[in-house]
Amino acid sequence: MYGLLLAILIVDGIFMIVVVLLQAGKGGGLASVGGGAGMTEGIMGGRQAATVLTRATWISGSIFMGLALVLSIMSSRSAGVQSVIQVPAQTTTAPQPVLPGVGGEGAGVAAPVPVGTPSAPTGTGN
Repeated sequence: MYGLLLAILIVDGIFMIVVVLLQAGKGGGLASVGGGAGMTEGIMGGRQAATVLTRATWISGSIFMGLALVLSIMSSRSAGVQSVIQVPAQTTTAPQPVLPGVGGEGAGVAAPVPVGTPSAPTGTGN
């Protein structure tokens, strides 16, 4: 349903672009508000007859705004509350404490030194 409405929104937007670009310019712009001969076509002037292109612009604009509102509501309801900041999952565990006499060579404990073998000097002097 969401994809269908989104496709209709895109087609309606393209249609609205074409219709607006096909319309003839009215001319004047803000200069016609100041008065003079252009006042009849300005904001305060009389209402002009609605052409087919003007009516198509209003209809396609209304459809575009309505679809945009519906799609906005649909997307906000389907998405759960989600933070922008992504926190990595804690997959590593804390290292186990090394206890003397527990474990073997592979457990992170140094191999026991046999009694009577020379070891590193202790610094007790000669």
